Amino acid sequence: MEQNRTKALDPATAARAEAMHARDRWSALAILVVLWATLIYTYAVVPHGFLQAPIGIVLTIAGALLLIFNTSSVFAMLSHYREDRDHIYGQDLHNLDLNRQRLQELSLRPAHVDTDPGAP
Repeated sequence: MEQNRTKALDPATAARAEAMHARDRWSALAILVVLWATLIYTYAVVPHGFLQAPIGIVLTIAGALLLIFNTSSVFAMLSHYREDRDHIYGQDLHNLDLNRQRLQELSLRPAHVDTDPGAP
C-alpha cells in the first residue's frame, strides 16, 4: 500500500492539525464508550430467562462480536489517523482556509454586485 508523503506542515498548521486529531480521537473514544455502555446495559436489563434460549445465546455472541470488531476498528482507525495526520488534516485545513477566504471575499463585495444580474 502506498503511503501518502507530503511536505511537513508549518508549526501553526501542525498545531491546528493536532487539535483536530485530538478532537476526533476523543469523539471516537466517547462513541465507543457509549456503545459499550449501551450493550452492557441492554444485556443487564434483558430477562435472563431469555438468555437461556438459543436466540439469547446467539444474541449474546453477536453482541460480543460487535463490541470486539467495533473496538478493534476504532483503534485501527485512530492508529492510521495518527500515521497520516499531516496529510489528512493538512488537506482539511487547507480547504477550510480556502472556504473561509471565499466567504470573506464574498462578504466584502459591494452591495450592487450582488443585485446586478450581469455581474460575474
